Amino acid sequence: MQPDIAVVAGLIGESTRARMLTALMGGKALTATELAVEADITAQTASSHLNKLVTGQLLVVRKQGRHKYFQLKGPKIAALLETLLNISNDIASARPPVTTGPADPRLRTARVCYDHLAGELSVKLYDSLITRKLIAQECEQVQLTAQGLDFFADIGASIAQGKSKRPLCKSCLDWSERRSHLAGITGQWILNDLFKQGWARKDLDSRVVQFTQQGLRLFSKKYSIDI
Repeated sequence: MQPDIAVVAGLIGESTRARMLTALMGGKALTATELAVEADITAQTASSHLNKLVTGQLLVVRKQGRHKYFQLKGPKIAALLETLLNISNDIASARPPVTTGPADPRLRTARVCYDHLAGELSVKLYDSLITRKLIAQECEQVQLTAQGLDFFADIGASIAQGKSKRPLCKSCLDWSERRSHLAGITGQWILNDLFKQGWARKDLDSRVVQFTQQGLRLFSKKYSIDI
């Protein structure tokens, strides 16, 4: 039986469910009540939509005590949504010109894209890694070079692929910058390291990643980024 893309398109294309899915792009698990608020609907209506998204394998449910949390079912779903956001902006651009991506300048500077860094800083990071030959890109395929493997080992990165089917590096088209940023195991490690070092933190109620002044300086120095 051939896969029916109409099923997936129907699940994502409904405006209420689209708002719920977009709210989960920050990588954070949310309750049905929180998602109902995001979509501006009742809890009962939210429950119906969430059941469809779980059944359609776009979301997974995580139980913590008596509470249930909903989360995107992995990076593939996040990448699909990010692509659709880009396409939506392309269609809108056929009308009066609009600024691509979010209007909030903080979101445009640095934000979470599921489990990796997105925004202007992420694109500058990607460009630096390419320029320094730490990653190599051929068409849409991206991989760590031998020099890149040494670099990340030297800074303490634990990015061994092991049995994971997820790539070490993946190019992800940035929603606001319309250029590539880094996803995959390496992209995830970089974001987690930012938080671990205390250089940046994620806003509790949005996808914004806020750098401290010192954190931004150390981040730019570590990855040779021109801020």
